[in-house]
Amino acid sequence: MFKLIPFISVLLCLVVTWVHPSPSIAKGPSLIRDAEIENTIRAYATPLFLAADLDPQAIKVHLINDNSLNAFVANGLNMFINTGLLMKSSSPSEVIGVIAHETGHILGGHLVQRSQAVKDAASYNILGYVLGGLAVAGGRSDVGAAVIKGSQAAGITAFLNYNRSQESAADQSAVRLLEATKQTAKGLKTFMEILADQELLSSQYQSPYIRTHPISRHRIDFFEEHLRKSKYADAPDNPKFIELNLRMQAKLKAFIEPPKRTLRTYKESDKTIVARYARAIAYYKSTNLEKALPLIESLIKEEPQNPYFRELKGQMLFENGRVVEALAPYQTAAKYAPKSALILVDLARVKLELDEPDYLQSAMKNLQNALRYEPHSSFAWRQLAIAAGRSGLQGITSLAMTEEAFLQGRKNDARYHASQADKYLKRGSREWLRVQDIKAQLGLKKNGK
Repeated sequence: MFKLIPFISVLLCLVVTWVHPSPSIAKGPSLIRDAEIENTIRAYATPLFLAADLDPQAIKVHLINDNSLNAFVANGLNMFINTGLLMKSSSPSEVIGVIAHETGHILGGHLVQRSQAVKDAASYNILGYVLGGLAVAGGRSDVGAAVIKGSQAAGITAFLNYNRSQESAADQSAVRLLEATKQTAKGLKTFMEILADQELLSSQYQSPYIRTHPISRHRIDFFEEHLRKSKYADAPDNPKFIELNLRMQAKLKAFIEPPKRTLRTYKESDKTIVARYARAIAYYKSTNLEKALPLIESLIKEEPQNPYFRELKGQMLFENGRVVEALAPYQTAAKYAPKSALILVDLARVKLELDEPDYLQSAMKNLQNALRYEPHSSFAWRQLAIAAGRSGLQGITSLAMTEEAFLQGRKNDARYHASQADKYLKRGSREWLRVQDIKAQLGLKKNGK
């Protein structure tokens, strides 16, 4: 599940090379893609976005593989959350509270207002990361890593500094959204208290969050006053969210931390779903399928309609060369999560790897459905080009290669493939019109060179 995508800074259309991380590279911050974890964050965030009159589908949530406590929004509708915050949270309400606060920054348009901060950030060469197209992160149910050097991280901090009035406005929006969704603000207050304890530490030991979101006693007093008045002050966490949080934390720890540490944390004597899930991942990472597969099979037996257990089984088998066996679990995963672009793309990859004509049409359908949900996935476009090429569909092949090159910022390649697509696609068709749009953005004449 862990892969790396090097970022090319500043340019908005970046990426994409998929490789297994070397130990030295893997230590850097990275973007994580995982269907289950993204679905969990989406479950937390959607009620808040709706209460804020925001379109949940318009806001992109990105996970950063970094152990520190941090979260921020960039370019208006992009929210970033560190895995450290997710793994160290003691309850879903803490994560939900932070999401509510960051939603408050979106509502306040705080990033848009600070044009000077944008100029400062540009000097650190990190706009490609903070403001970038993020098409680079699209397309796989693995981890895409963007290695961020020290100066780039410093640029992010400079870019994201909020003043106290903006923090106060975001706090007020947060408690309003939590109240509207009948949720307690205790988690947000607890999170702020944890950060406040770090204020006396040297800046090098402080969480990045405290350096970009100034904490004050006044802010904590505000939450305490709200809780005294709120009829939802003692509202318990949603039991479903508690279980989702435990599974999310187990999955993150199992994939990020060394297998030995995971096995010490989730001991063999612990027969809960969460513990077995973590151990299955740890054994899989250790290439010990003799122990990993029985564990994931036991989870599937207990929750046969859980798409993510099936997805993990498919991944275990596929990445260990057992491609034929990987097909069925991926097919069932897609059946139970038909709108998961990440799962649909992986299912198509398995079918393409099998290289049988009978699978080509369904692989193309899987990829086309995936692109409906994530049209900026250059990896999915590449897979569609392969499937269409094998099917002899030259027009679709050229269109897919045009889209991939365009998303990756390879303008010359995009121009070439667009001219090829013009030759094969039916004039006036949806695909032909899309090529004309790309050509216009590339500075080419529509229906011409």
